[in-house]
Amino acid sequence: MGRLVALSLLGIALALLGERFLALRNRLKASSQVQSVDLPNCHLIKGIEAGSEDIDILPNGLAFLSVGLKCQGLHSFAPDKPGGILMMDLEEEKPRALELRISRGFDLASFNPHGISTFIDNDDIVYLFVVNHPEFKNTVESFKFIEEENSLLHLKTIKHELLSSVNDIVAVGPTHFYATNDHYFSDTFLKYLETYLNLHWTNVVYYSPNEVKIVAEGFDSANGINMSPDEKYIYVADTLAHEIHVFEKHPNMNLTQLKVLNLDTLVNNLSIDPSSGDIWAGCHTDGQKLFVYDPNNPPSSEVLRIQNVLSEKPTVTTVYANNGSVLQGSSVASVYDGKLLIGTLYHRALYCEL
Repeated sequence: MGRLVALSLLGIALALLGERFLALRNRLKASSQVQSVDLPNCHLIKGIEAGSEDIDILPNGLAFLSVGLKCQGLHSFAPDKPGGILMMDLEEEKPRALELRISRGFDLASFNPHGISTFIDNDDIVYLFVVNHPEFKNTVESFKFIEEENSLLHLKTIKHELLSSVNDIVAVGPTHFYATNDHYFSDTFLKYLETYLNLHWTNVVYYSPNEVKIVAEGFDSANGINMSPDEKYIYVADTLAHEIHVFEKHPNMNLTQLKVLNLDTLVNNLSIDPSSGDIWAGCHTDGQKLFVYDPNNPPSSEVLRIQNVLSEKPTVTTVYANNGSVLQGSSVASVYDGKLLIGTLYHRALYCEL
């Protein structure tokens, strides 16, 4: 009798594990085939060979790109080279990517930049916030941009127990930001277990020097985050759930969910067109290819444009799609005055004129 019970429990456990495996495979794979969507006026950006995970563009056309991200479990084309921040002036006729110098005292050797966000204060001082994973740990680095020197002055390294596994960030002040945690655990094995079991433990955290608090939670894997041009709404990408969440931002910085937009893709970073308020998203159609890299069958790239996200029926358009022959693993798409920059997790970057 005892043996029969044990075998029954083993069968139930294996069935549950099998169901979890199939569920995870479905979450990682949104679409089996990529229908190519080309843009006529595009070229690869010289000097970017090992990823350009996030991009933020100032109102004057200066674009900042975080490059060289290395994550456990992901491929890297330059595993021994530290990351950096590049800048492009999109007002130039032929924009070039230039690496910004970072002030002395900052640990450049372990710099592993991820999500980035900028903020301009009333004195036109530009602050740059960068999610950093030195030795695969979690910090947020605060910089001041010195335009006349093409450099960044490091101001502060921010750590907090609620910023346990930061993925992306959106600045709402010179010392304030919202950040997404894409996992609850910091241990690598527990991160994978959490993803496998689909525990919905990830969240959004508001940070200021005086207050740090969780303002939204229950995500499968909270990833890209950004804010509407009028600063009334916060948008959050839940990658494995194939969703974008829309939140109303309150004066006390708390968030109230208004709606969820379901998409047939794995949404990564979100950028906002400052003139129209449209959301531009870098996406993955097959997350399995990101983690099991095969140069003969590389991860694809996809860029979505979402118009009127607050309406009952937002318009979702695929602006660019490639099977990996040109661009592998798109993670972000940012626009400025008819120009589009598309970045990737660990591959190259594309400059297009729309």
